[in-house]
Amino acid sequence: MPHLSPADLEPVGQDLHRPECVIATPDGDCYVPDWRGGVTAIRADGSQQTWLARPEGPALRPNGIALMPTGDFLVANLADEGGVWCLGRDGSLRPLVTGVDGRVLPPANFVTLDAHGRMWISVSTRQVPRQRAWNAAERDGFIVLLDGRGARIVADGLQYTNEVRPDPSGRWLYVVETFGRRLTRFPLHADGSLGTREVVITFGHGCFPDGFAFDEAGGIWVTSLVSNRLLRLRPDGALENVLEDVNTAFVDEVEQAFVTGTMTARHLGPIPDTRLQQLTSLAFGGPDRRTVYLGSLHGRCIYRFRADVGGVAPGHAAVSVSR
Repeated sequence: MPHLSPADLEPVGQDLHRPECVIATPDGDCYVPDWRGGVTAIRADGSQQTWLARPEGPALRPNGIALMPTGDFLVANLADEGGVWCLGRDGSLRPLVTGVDGRVLPPANFVTLDAHGRMWISVSTRQVPRQRAWNAAERDGFIVLLDGRGARIVADGLQYTNEVRPDPSGRWLYVVETFGRRLTRFPLHADGSLGTREVVITFGHGCFPDGFAFDEAGGIWVTSLVSNRLLRLRPDGALENVLEDVNTAFVDEVEQAFVTGTMTARHLGPIPDTRLQQLTSLAFGGPDRRTVYLGSLHGRCIYRFRADVGGVAPGHAAVSVSR
């Protein structure tokens, strides 16, 4: 994959509200969370549509989102109410997972459905406020599985759990540990239980991994907060730098705060003098799945570019989404 510059990126959408997660469809549409309490679609023709939860419901701060077979949305709620909710296109909001193992589910980071219809949920931390886990020591993130047996914690003791999903073979469950600065995987058994954790790769200076996706050539693409990097882990284990939009002084400041345990909201806030604003997620879309869409914490749009390789079809690729 050739190295890209920020100037190679094409903006998509406008006036978005914290498009942290991006999901894309074969017809060229994409969907992003809306921090006002809903989801926004950006159509292939450039038009936009937003669905917001009705105001009488609980506070909704969507972080990760997923498409359901019905066309409704799964929402990982980062508000104090936490949990995972179903947002209907009529603005209705109903709880799906608000507790696990006898306890209230804290603010949830990410949610996805796999090929078997199982729901995987990541919770980054039990700390309140969550900034107390923005360091190299805290390990209280966990993964929840919801299947026919109900909701249960299947992995715990993770270092700020972020995106999580099975690999294309279905034999492994991969997860990003943002403040562990690593990509981890677990053997995934047929009953949903997990084997012993393995570290796939540990990242270095300036890299705080957040989202990831698999490509058809066996590569794994990973986004990085703070340094605004898009990396590709090749099947041979080598790491390619696909894209970066780095403010070196900002990276050094965040690194110092991280190692001293003094990170605050501003360290994950807007980055001066960069086009990308805390790069968080990516998704492969379009008919050939070679259009890469990039989401961020503080962008007012998302970005896209064409890749040399297609992405693995996500679970929602076969969903017929009504408009």
